[in-house]
Amino acid sequence: MGTFSIWHWLIVLVIVVLIFGTKKLKNMGSDLGGAVKGFKDGVRDGSTPNDDASAPTQQVTANKNADANTVDVEAKHKR
Repeated sequence: MGTFSIWHWLIVLVIVVLIFGTKKLKNMGSDLGGAVKGFKDGVRDGSTPNDDASAPTQQVTANKNADANTVDVEAKHKR
């Protein structure tokens, strides 16, 4: 823990608790935890593709004028 001993950190902790109080520290901790959880959910939602969007859909039409190698594809826009 750096150059300070455990007693220095305990004194700092006691001073912080005396200044802010345990209720305010608990609220700050729960707010920070909620923010971290929201960030993780946002990252997870952003990186995981949906099942519908991950598989490209192809639609083959019976167009007599089209080449035999032509395939009509319905394009989906990335959001």
